[in-house]
Amino acid sequence: MRVAPARSRHAPINLLPTRTIRLASLAHSLPDPQAPATAAAPAPALARRLSLAIAVLALAVCATPVLGATPAAADAVAWWVWPLALFGVCFLLGIVAVPAGVGGGVLFVPIVGGFFPFHLDFVRGAGLLVALASALAAGPSLLKSGLADLRLALPLALLASASSIAGAMMGLAMSASTVQIALGITILGIVALMASARKSELPDVAAPDRLSAALRIHGVFHDAARGGAVDWRVHRTPAGLVLFTGIGMLAGMFGMGAGWANVPVLNLLMGAPLKVSAGTSSFILSLVDSAAAWVYLNEGAMLAVIAVPSVVGMMIGARIGARLLTVMKASVVRKLVLTLLLFSGARALLKGLAIWN
Repeated sequence: MRVAPARSRHAPINLLPTRTIRLASLAHSLPDPQAPATAAAPAPALARRLSLAIAVLALAVCATPVLGATPAAADAVAWWVWPLALFGVCFLLGIVAVPAGVGGGVLFVPIVGGFFPFHLDFVRGAGLLVALASALAAGPSLLKSGLADLRLALPLALLASASSIAGAMMGLAMSASTVQIALGITILGIVALMASARKSELPDVAAPDRLSAALRIHGVFHDAARGGAVDWRVHRTPAGLVLFTGIGMLAGMFGMGAGWANVPVLNLLMGAPLKVSAGTSSFILSLVDSAAAWVYLNEGAMLAVIAVPSVVGMMIGARIGARLLTVMKASVVRKLVLTLLLFSGARALLKGLAIWN
């Protein structure tokens, strides 16, 4: 099966057939519905089993495209196999993304781009829609609760949106191998950042800088955990503006939501509370990703057959992941995500270098 892009500059996609993945051992480990009821497993054991099952399924589904048979058998595979496989992968990524505290886009692009035979331009375009859908779904409630602040978000989003357009144009102008190499290096850098990043729930800001005072970037939010209102303000605003310009360029170039970088800059550099940083980051993503998405759409680098199952699978998986927060151990899931990112980042780098095609 061959899918032609809207612009002739992209090569057609040769969808290779997949080899059947047998998960008999995993099926045997599931409980028999006809068997008599037994005592429930303790929560930590259940969390470990669930995390292991997710890891096995994620790696199995991600590996199916690269196990393929000969290209001559490609026409024997029905067209709907790939959207279903993509839906399954995104469903699993959505489940693990919420407990791990990362956006779906940062998992989607390296994994789908590395293990599915889609052109990387299409994957990046769909990745922007995945990150955008998640941010738009959360935006209204975050603004209503005061966890997303407009005065904090708009100056940063303005520069990041402009740079994301430039980044998207640069990414589409570069060759696929160059983007793969840059993507692999970026993903490995994200792994190092996530593994070493610290968090400060309420940073101590002695005094706001002149720019944040002039823009009146400060606020109050109600913290239910502390049972009261929390006043906050920020500093080092010029440095934050410079960093968000670079973050927007990376988001547009690689089609990834940049929550992995937004939150550390807002929290550790500018001194915003952790909850306000996370909420404002989601609101910024909705502006930045929508700006870059128009560039990919205009260049014909978006396919409904890739974008629709990706967005739907990620949204459904994220709802389930939110409900599993009470059962799954966040630290275990975070290690799983770091492992997946490390593997997919290395895969993207080696694929760009033509070492592992």
